[in-house]
Amino acid sequence: MSQSGRVRSARRRVTTAAVLLLGTVFVLGGCSAQQRDEWSRLALPEPATEETSLIGNLWIGSWIAAFAVGVLVWGLIIWAVIAYRRRDDELPKQTRFNIPIEFLYTVAPLFVLVPLFWFTADHQEQITDTSAEPDLVVNVIGQQWSWTFNYMDEDVHDIGTINDRPTLYLPIGQTVRFDLESPDVIHSFWIPAFYMKMDVIPGHPNAFQVTPDREGSYVGRCAELCGAYHQSMLFDVEVVSEQEYQDHIADLREAGQEGIIEPPIRGAYDDEVLDEENTGGGHE
Repeated sequence: MSQSGRVRSARRRVTTAAVLLLGTVFVLGGCSAQQRDEWSRLALPEPATEETSLIGNLWIGSWIAAFAVGVLVWGLIIWAVIAYRRRDDELPKQTRFNIPIEFLYTVAPLFVLVPLFWFTADHQEQITDTSAEPDLVVNVIGQQWSWTFNYMDEDVHDIGTINDRPTLYLPIGQTVRFDLESPDVIHSFWIPAFYMKMDVIPGHPNAFQVTPDREGSYVGRCAELCGAYHQSMLFDVEVVSEQEYQDHIADLREAGQEGIIEPPIRGAYDDEVLDEENTGGGHE
């Protein structure tokens, strides 16, 4: 290629890069404040507990590490393509090696993996720490195919069914510990806005605690494939004021839902579904 041809090619590349950069700026500039906020969280939902910063920072840090590795690898690939591009028909030596590059590929991952491992272990220890005394305890039982919530401090319960999802009420600003149990198979208790999920394992009680700090309505679900009607294991979460929480507890008492429910529980797999299965009927 002549000198003028190389100059024109370089100009085209610069022009293309400039157009892409300006397009990106315009696209991001046209986003609403809410969309920009979502971009800053890298697709995580709006946080709803005091502990979400631990998981959110780890999530963003993992992406930064991934991008750093990607930039390094792609940079080396592009450099090798340009520096060692084919110039004639001579076959290059197949036994040649580059000690500095091989050393870089060996050492560079350590600068990514070691900090990432350390932050993961440190944050995991804080996230799963239940040594602090909670303000209330909710015993969560995951059964095929719904949830039971025992409000241990209030001695009331709420049972969901495969057709009627239960609602978990939590008072804002109070630390709640979830004690997780299962009488049948492995489930996974997950509230996306809490940035936290934990397996519910038969014979192996689990626990974690969080402090909700934003009132609102949220959705919870089972994040472990647990059988034919796994998709029905949904529940609602209401983070409310202390007064609203006490009103809900009073409603449960008036409805006769006093006492603590112990597994195994068959109520969630209701008679309607059992009848359909016994008669060969389907369930949508």
